[in-house]
Amino acid sequence: MISLLSSSNEDFDVQLSSLISWEASSDEEVNNTVRKIIKEVKDKGDSSVLDFTSKLDLLKVKSVSELIIPKENLKKSFNNLDQKQKDALCVAAERIKSYHQKQKQESWNYTENDGTVLGQKISPLDRVGLYVPGGKAAYPSSVLMNSIPAKVAGVNELIMVVPTPKGVVNELVLAAAHIAEVDMVITIGGAQAIAALAYGTETIPKVDKIVGPGNIYVATAKKQVFGQVGIDMIAGPSEILIICDGSTDPDWIAMDLFSQAEHDEEAQSILLCPDEGFIEEVKNSIQKLLPTMEREHIIRTALKNRGALILTKDIAEAIEISNQIAPEHLELSVENPESILDDIKHAGAIFMGKYSSEALGDYCAGPNHVLPTSSTARFSSPLGVYDFQKRSSLIMTSKEGATNLGETAAILAYGEGLEAHAKSALYRIDKK
Repeated sequence: MISLLSSSNEDFDVQLSSLISWEASSDEEVNNTVRKIIKEVKDKGDSSVLDFTSKLDLLKVKSVSELIIPKENLKKSFNNLDQKQKDALCVAAERIKSYHQKQKQESWNYTENDGTVLGQKISPLDRVGLYVPGGKAAYPSSVLMNSIPAKVAGVNELIMVVPTPKGVVNELVLAAAHIAEVDMVITIGGAQAIAALAYGTETIPKVDKIVGPGNIYVATAKKQVFGQVGIDMIAGPSEILIICDGSTDPDWIAMDLFSQAEHDEEAQSILLCPDEGFIEEVKNSIQKLLPTMEREHIIRTALKNRGALILTKDIAEAIEISNQIAPEHLELSVENPESILDDIKHAGAIFMGKYSSEALGDYCAGPNHVLPTSSTARFSSPLGVYDFQKRSSLIMTSKEGATNLGETAAILAYGEGLEAHAKSALYRIDKK
């Protein structure tokens, strides 16, 4: 059902490498299909979007404007929710907003002794596209996590695309769009939606950056339009890694492992623990609880394919292995998580203590749930306000500053064989 590994095994490194390996690239057929879709949307605009929406989503309309959901309908979707759902969305939105407001960067500058001013100007992106999976899937949390940081950053216009196969609209998603103050919602999806956002059409505005999760066609399209627009990341399957000292209820640990495994069959759930007896308890909890889960088949498959309970020599070795894996979600289910925090080098989000379940981070703790996967936490960070702001350098040299810097610049320019650069700097030197 789930692999039992030990770090003391001679071939453990090979076993671990095999366990965590995942190929993010799509196959050639998908690449070619997406490339054709993007070209058609780029060349034909609205008419191409309508054709793909009809063929792939079985939704036939005469104009793209009919696919735009009026803002009053978003508000109506929110009003139609029961009070508990309303309250939950509002609490989550407020916590996400409060957290991300602390990430907002401000412009700064300083003046040198000769009067030269140097600094940095922070500006929000003008327009951002948000992709949200649609149909039977409901991801209102993704709407909040992707749109609220953009709004906090000061993005002027947020365009959301969400497929509605056969016209099936998800009220929770629309309600979340209302709460998050999304400016435009268009009921299109797939690679054609990514292309429309990247290049613009007669009706759909061109955006500067595209964020949000999607299937293999959406991920491939984001990869192919990168450079034309910015993207957040190419996300792989969901991951959770738990370091536990054996002091947590084994049922809690089992359910935490399930919480990521239920996403899809390729999701990864790993436990690192130096207590062999506790690992056996977790294994028993998995066997006990798994038959009670609605998504039992998906969880079982994920645990079998990419799950593991790993016995380590001690907590220090568990940390070492965790840093090697660089997981999306890391739970430090130990008595004193603060004491080992400094040793954690690579993780998307770190949940500290046995009461900090990953599920809280997914929905309402406040930090973003859009996180680096597939070991990219070694060099990437969670989605945040900084992803929707850009930086411009500020240089204002005084007359004295131009003189002080000019000769230095000229020497370096001549060294590179760039005469015009050198003379441009030398022209401004005070020759008194």
